Amino acid sequence: MGNPPIGGVSIKDVEEAAERIAGHILRTPVLEAAPGLFLKLEGMQHSGSFKARGGFNRILAEGELPEAGVIAASGGNHGLAVAYAARALGVRAEIFVPTVSSPVKVAGIRALGAEVTRTGAVYAEAYEASVLRAAGSGALEIHAYDHPEVVAGQGTIGLEVLEQIRGVDTVLVAVGGGGLVAGITAALDGRARVVAVEPETIPTLHRALLAGGPVPVQVGGVAADSLGADRIGEIAYGVTRAAGVLSVLVSEEAVVDARLELWRSFRTAVEHAGAVAFAALRSGAYVPAPGERVAVIVCGANTDPATLA
Repeated sequence: MGNPPIGGVSIKDVEEAAERIAGHILRTPVLEAAPGLFLKLEGMQHSGSFKARGGFNRILAEGELPEAGVIAASGGNHGLAVAYAARALGVRAEIFVPTVSSPVKVAGIRALGAEVTRTGAVYAEAYEASVLRAAGSGALEIHAYDHPEVVAGQGTIGLEVLEQIRGVDTVLVAVGGGGLVAGITAALDGRARVVAVEPETIPTLHRALLAGGPVPVQVGGVAADSLGADRIGEIAYGVTRAAGVLSVLVSEEAVVDARLELWRSFRTAVEHAGAVAFAALRSGAYVPAPGERVAVIVCGANTDPATLA
């Protein structure tokens, strides 16, 4: 343990991120939903998802920022996180979002004071536009998932899981671009198993592991506004492949069911992406062994509660 995995993010990077962002992010609660089953409620984080961790770490690690501030492309949650961190730190923010982004999230980004540009049908197209804008303005680009400091920031969840859940065996994590699963894998450093969970409609990591490297996939389904990357990040692929992370897929129906169950049984309102990891248990895509202690990362709660009625 303690060696940098392929991909360039190590437990040391995550520990440094935890020190850097302390005081800026919340230590989110853990709910024991059943004996041996724990829900890490990261939807209660600032900006409504885990992504505030990576956003703060990227900005704070940079030190002096350009006058143009920061720029990011996002399906919604990363944009909310960057906008929140920028406002907290007194920095200008510009966020590019695709047309698929939830109106709830877009309104939230604007409410945090960031400038919003809606362009492109999917995240990848919004990202291309943001890169061009950053090149012209000089703003600091904050990638949604494929940057070491963003990944390390997300990984601080893993450190909290180890502290909050004694003897945890397995951590289930939803995957889009892979920043969260890469960071948590680095943070756990072999002390618990990681299971990557993806909707069947956006299998970025699953396809990459089969192909031997990141490959483009079609993007669609109920979780596309949050998990809408069209290929896994290079860092995530390297880290998960080196660590032997198990990849499982869940159906659209399983995600919808898991989201409703989180509301019915635990009064936890989450977006569809936030229910993806839990869906692996509900659907049987991942079946724990007897006595296995499992943590589920409930990663985001930026949703319209009216859709849970």
